[in-house]
Amino acid sequence: MARWIDVSTSKHRLRLYEGNRLIKSYPIATGKILTATPFGTYTIINKQLNPPRHVFGALWMGLSRPHYGIHGTNNPSSIGKSVSHGCIRMSNHDVLELSSRVPIGTRVIIHK
Repeated sequence: MARWIDVSTSKHRLRLYEGNRLIKSYPIATGKILTATPFGTYTIINKQLNPPRHVFGALWMGLSRPHYGIHGTNNPSSIGKSVSHGCIRMSNHDVLELSSRVPIGTRVIIHK
């Protein structure tokens, strides 16, 4: 069964599934009102490790919607809030773990 990611912007949760089975749930930060995280179905198209203190934290996973991705943050206090410019922020530890569990091409569903 294929793994896929479910993102709830209202609950500030990213859930990793394999088929219908929940593997893990992570707290996230999402877009603020003026720069909301876009709803829809996308895929992970690339992954990039970042140097220490990079603006996108430890790692970037780009989505098939240009300029949007799932990435780490150097501001862990932002997790659980609507504060980003539309991207999905995770703690650096969590984004590294998630990246190791999903390949490029993984489906990402984003909803309220």
